[in-house]
Amino acid sequence: MRLSRLPLATAVALALTAPMTFAQDAGSDAQTRTSTLDTLIVTGTRVSDRTVAESQSPIDIITSEALTATGTTELATALSRALPSLNFPRPALTDGTSAIRPAQLRGLAPDQVLVLVNGKRRHTSSLLNLNGTIGRGSSPVDLNTIPISAIERVEVLRDGASAQYGSDAIAGVVNVVLKGASQGGSLSVNYGQYSAGDGKQSQIAGDTGIALGDDRGFLHLSAQVGQQDSTNRARPFAGTPGPTQPALGQKAFVIGEPEVDFGAVGFNTDFAFTDSISGYAFGTASNRDITSFAFFRAPANPTQNIPSIHPDGFLPEINNISKDRSIVAGLKGYTASEWTWDLSYNYGYNHLEFYTRNTLNASLGPTSPTSFYDGALETTQNIVNFDVSKQLDWGLAYPVTLSLGAEARNEKWNQSPGEYGSYADAGNGVPNAGAGAQGFGGFAPEVSGAYDRDSYAVYAGLEADFTEQFSAGLAARYEDYDDFGSQVSGKLSARYAFTDAVALRGTVSSGFRAPSLAQQYFQTVSTVFLPGDPNPYEIRTFPASSAVAQAFGAEPLQPEESLSYSLGVVLQPVDNLYLTIDAYQIDVDDRIALSSNLTGDAVRALLESQGIFGVNGGRYFTNAIDTRTRGIDVVGSYRWDLAASTLDLTAGYNHTKTEVTRIADNPPELDAIGVDLERIDRVEIGRIEQGFPRNKLLLSGTWSTADWAFALATTRYGSVATTPNNAANDQTYGAKWLVDVSASYKPGSNWTLTLGADNVLNEYPDENTLANSTNGQFPYSNLSPFGFGGAFGYAKVTYTW
Repeated sequence: MRLSRLPLATAVALALTAPMTFAQDAGSDAQTRTSTLDTLIVTGTRVSDRTVAESQSPIDIITSEALTATGTTELATALSRALPSLNFPRPALTDGTSAIRPAQLRGLAPDQVLVLVNGKRRHTSSLLNLNGTIGRGSSPVDLNTIPISAIERVEVLRDGASAQYGSDAIAGVVNVVLKGASQGGSLSVNYGQYSAGDGKQSQIAGDTGIALGDDRGFLHLSAQVGQQDSTNRARPFAGTPGPTQPALGQKAFVIGEPEVDFGAVGFNTDFAFTDSISGYAFGTASNRDITSFAFFRAPANPTQNIPSIHPDGFLPEINNISKDRSIVAGLKGYTASEWTWDLSYNYGYNHLEFYTRNTLNASLGPTSPTSFYDGALETTQNIVNFDVSKQLDWGLAYPVTLSLGAEARNEKWNQSPGEYGSYADAGNGVPNAGAGAQGFGGFAPEVSGAYDRDSYAVYAGLEADFTEQFSAGLAARYEDYDDFGSQVSGKLSARYAFTDAVALRGTVSSGFRAPSLAQQYFQTVSTVFLPGDPNPYEIRTFPASSAVAQAFGAEPLQPEESLSYSLGVVLQPVDNLYLTIDAYQIDVDDRIALSSNLTGDAVRALLESQGIFGVNGGRYFTNAIDTRTRGIDVVGSYRWDLAASTLDLTAGYNHTKTEVTRIADNPPELDAIGVDLERIDRVEIGRIEQGFPRNKLLLSGTWSTADWAFALATTRYGSVATTPNNAANDQTYGAKWLVDVSASYKPGSNWTLTLGADNVLNEYPDENTLANSTNGQFPYSNLSPFGFGGAFGYAKVTYTW
């Protein structure tokens, strides 16, 4: 909850900074709140008493109060409003990605961010993002499976950390720290709606702590359940109707937020068996039922509709059922020789079912069902970790921390087939009738399968405060995968405090990201609209190792490799003012990307020669590009103590620019198919370089008295651009300012009543040109960093004890 009007001197100092430190819920007690600068961190360090202010790498602390300070019920959305370096667009009409949306950090791919919970690796989603969104081709963690009610804080390490945590930690690390209090709790009820009259949301959330034994441990429980209605920002058809298009003026699409029913629970426990050994466990479980929409099928479309079933055409619904489970259990303690140790087992599971409803399979003819089970995707993770550390006396100002560890990890990914009608090409309908369920075809047995791999790692680290002013750390990790070989990563970090008010910090690190099992083996057919082209295409994704992909010139996937640098300054010039400025560069070689959609008559002929019918395009994953990302983060906070109130001010700025520095030459096999085919075309290059805002500015503050709190926040999202293959249709979407407001009242010590509005000025992104709007029906771009829902008002009642 935020305020954007700053005293002039403070505004000058903070004009380029980020709201990560003192953000709070308007109902919290600002007078007794502990400064996050003194928060002990567990991310990016093995030292047990390292604080935010002392960190050698840039790290943000997002408090639980900050996560609940707006109307959102989603963790990824809350983080995007608190971190200028995090981008979370809200795409629609993108199959499963409309339901499970990816977030990106520092302009890199969503799966180049490692997510931890209580310092342990979180499993990824089983979904692979495919259709024209940020993170196309990625399979990241679904942050929204973690209930906000379970979270104490989120630590975001904006630095490469593969040497400390392994694969994926190229852009940074998001560590979710769960609540661990042995007493107290909260219960809240939320209700909200968009100003357009749709998208109603409701939620009940709570948590409570329980003491175990004679104060020997705790059990903290949390839960939330809620519902969200869909929104629709589609427009009527404005072109010249054809057999595959709606009628003139017909509003045939639903474009916006999906319909969601969700529930999630979490627990966190720790118990001391003896003075030197304790056990711990934590976990989450969530179920979500999500319905989004596909492309409208016109009544006269000869290959997609059967008029006797849908005389007016039909709009297919894509229904996803997500079941997510996670549990970590372990023992930890210390020995007589002063070694601390931690042995843990980590299990994660994500199961995603697909259904297509209000549809048909045209090849089945007039007897086609109108609802199908399309199959499922499933990810399973099993990890065993053993970590030890010890403080060594080397005669320095403070002890040196030595850390050692080993990890064994097994990953599984399954693609399960749907029912026969969901994928069948029965030939009983009209000639050339489309096969499978219209909107989202099911997974056939021949493209399904179960895959797994094992990896092993050993790692070591040294951290030391050599003097009162100088500290440094060194980390190294060796990791071996049974499907592509081994990787070695290293990291060097240092911090020097010139005075109590000025410190310099920097890091150099190498990293990697292993290709996911989904990227190696996933196959499906998707209905895709290419930028600037009003015609739909049926595009099939092939594994890079398949004979069809190799006929296009594909090669087996290899891991991405990165080299990162950061240099920053930490300033505390006056009491209550904290400012950091960090510049960075991240080079990624052999970056994994999903190829362009390869279409045309020659492509169709090649597919048919391989026995693939009913589709008119193909694509596959490739290591064909290198990228360089450069940027700067400026983070600051200021607290102003008044006579009977406090004013907490935070601000943040991020500038990030990503460039594609190398594109591998087209393979000869692709050139032989067609001279105009490009493995990586300008659509994909534009998405990587210009599909996210290069600049993002946050200004916020909360004024708190004993009974009242008023908050105001403004966020400026920089411009984004789309680059169709026809350069005449290039479009830039201008920067936008969004404003959030709220007011809270405490009628008693336990109750807080809040009224608020996100995007209170009802700001929308620039509209698509006619060439990019599919005959006027898609008014807004899926690249919009804040979506296109408009103003959202909400009310909240919270009871704490």
